[in-house]
Formats: sequence, structure tokens, C-alpha cells
Amino acid sequence: MSIRTTITLDDDVVERVKAESRTRGASFRETLNDLLRLALLAQSSTPVRRAFRIKARHMGYRPGLNYDDIEALLERGEGGHHA
Repeated sequence: MSIRTTITLDDDVVERVKAESRTRGASFRETLNDLLRLALLAQSSTPVRRAFRIKARHMGYRPGLNYDDIEALLERGEGGHHA
């Protein structure tokens, strides 16, 4: 089944479809239909992105650091002028 309808295409789109029609040796109508099919197919086959996950890993402890003294850890990591 085909339907006849009127659409308004931007000038740049018309030029690109005409150029593609010449390259394919096909009519404007055939080329436009093929390009629309390709665009619709590409849109529906967009892969689903998996959630980004980080796996926690134990890094161990550094000898000589007291992990209960936050002030000393900040001073060691950021210097004496941390806020």
C-alpha cells in the first residue's frame, strides 16, 4: 500500500536526496523512500546501553597511617592548607 502526501523538505535535504538519486540512478521518490527506511531502521535498532558498574576492590592498608585520624589523612593527601 502506498499513500500520496505533501511534505515540505528543507533545501539542503532536497539537494542531498537529488544527489543520491543521481548516484543510484533511481527516482527521487525511490531514493527518498529508501533513505527514510534506512533512518527508521537505524533508529529502531539502537543498542541498549548497559548500566555502568564499578567493582569494588580492597586496596589494603598503608603502614603508618591512622585511618581514624581524618585530619592527619587530609593533611597528608592535600597538604597543610586544606579547608
